[in-house]
Amino acid sequence: MTSSQRTTHWTARDIPDQDGRRAVVTGANSGIGYVTARELARKGAKVVLACRNEDRGREALERIGSEVPGADVEFRRLDLGDLASVREFAEGEGGGTLDLLVNNAGVMALPHRRTADGFETQFGVNHLGHFALTGLLLPQLLATPGARVVTVSSMLHLAANIDVADLNSEHRYRRWTAYARSKSANLLFVHELARRLAASESDVVAAAAHPGYASTNLQATGPRMAGRRATAALMAVGNGIVGQSADAGALPTLYAATAPGVRPNSFTGPRFLAWRGSPAPSPRAGWTRNDAAGERLWAASQALTGVTYTALKG
Repeated sequence: MTSSQRTTHWTARDIPDQDGRRAVVTGANSGIGYVTARELARKGAKVVLACRNEDRGREALERIGSEVPGADVEFRRLDLGDLASVREFAEGEGGGTLDLLVNNAGVMALPHRRTADGFETQFGVNHLGHFALTGLLLPQLLATPGARVVTVSSMLHLAANIDVADLNSEHRYRRWTAYARSKSANLLFVHELARRLAASESDVVAAAAHPGYASTNLQATGPRMAGRRATAALMAVGNGIVGQSADAGALPTLYAATAPGVRPNSFTGPRFLAWRGSPAPSPRAGWTRNDAAGERLWAASQALTGVTYTALKG
C-alpha cells in the first residue's frame, strides 16, 4: 500500500463501484466468503457463489437477495476437494470475462481425511483445489483488463513451512501443522503466480489477505468432526470473546480485491497486531517469498492436479 492508501478506518463503504465487474468467490455460503460476496454485490458486481454444499449455497443466495435487493448473484456448485468438480465448474464458466477470483474457501485443523483424489484434505482443499481452479480460469482472467486473484491465507502460516517432500503429510499427520503448511502454500502460490504474471507482462494482480481472528464456523468444524464436543464449545466461547465479526474479518479480502493500487504479492490483514481492525500490510514468513520453493511447489502442484498454466512464462 502506498502512503495515500494507508487509511486508518477503511470499511466496506470505501469499496469502489463494482458495476460491470464479475467475481467468483469460493466458500461464499458463510463467514468471510459470504460477507465478501455480499459486499461486492452491494457495490454492483455480478457475483458467483462457488460453494460445495448446494443447500447452504442456495440459502446464501436467498440471504444476499434479501439483504441487498436487486443483487446480481448466482450459485454454482464447486467442491475444491474433487478435481472433477473443479474442472466442471471451470468449464461451466463458458470463457467469458472474469474480473475477480477470490480463493476464500478452506478447512482448518481437521482429523486426517483425504479428498476425492487422495490428497490430504487441508492441503488438497486449501491449496491444490484453488491452484487448479485459478489455472483453469486463468484464460478468462488474462483476457479481462485489471483482473485480480485474491487468495485468503492465515497468520497461522507462521507456524510451519511447507514440506515439498511430504506435501500430503504421509509420514506424520498433525492437524494444526498441516493447516499451517496449507496456508504457507497459499502465500507461496501467490508469490509464484505474481512472479509468473510479471514475467508474462500481464496486468492481472495476484494478492493475498487474511482475516486475523474472525468469529466464523471454521474454528469449530474440526473438533466437531473429531467428536470433541468440549473443544468445539470452547472454540465457540473463544470466538465470542476475542474474535472480530465476519464483517470485520472480510475487510482485508475486500481491500485486496477492490482498492486502487494493490500491489502484486502483497499480504493484507487487520491493522492491530494482525488480529483485528482495518486493513493494513501484514507480516509474513520469509519462506513464502522464496523463489526456489515457489517453483518446486508450482511444479508439484501441476503434477498432482494435472493443471498447467501454459499461458504464463516460467
